[in-house]
Amino acid sequence: MNREPVTAAKDNEAQSAVYAGRVLEAAGAAPIVVQKVSDLILATKHDHTPTEPAAQLIVDIDLAILGADRMRFDEYEAQIRREYGFVPDDLFRAGRAAILQSFLARPTIFSTAPFRARYETRARENIARVLGL
Repeated sequence: MNREPVTAAKDNEAQSAVYAGRVLEAAGAAPIVVQKVSDLILATKHDHTPTEPAAQLIVDIDLAILGADRMRFDEYEAQIRREYGFVPDDLFRAGRAAILQSFLARPTIFSTAPFRARYETRARENIARVLGL
């Protein structure tokens, strides 16, 4: 079967939320649980800084890779490039730079104190380095 890569979809988080909802409903989860899981998945779109504690934690977990040691961060960046291999280099670089710059523009990348303490400085260093800042 020849399928478009999931990342080619502009709504992969929404698709994941729908899928999780179906699985949870089939397992008999309460509607409030289905909605909460969906909301948490959608928080990983990174289109805003979360204010709800559970979403803050999920987003911080999702972003923790940005604060990894240099070698792991570079490996992650290479993995992201492979994942978006269908995107031409110039478009990929511009899009990736915009995403990373949006994180640098935040007062803090991480919403929770433990993640800020552990990852904030290194995340900013990693991002600045790949952006050539």
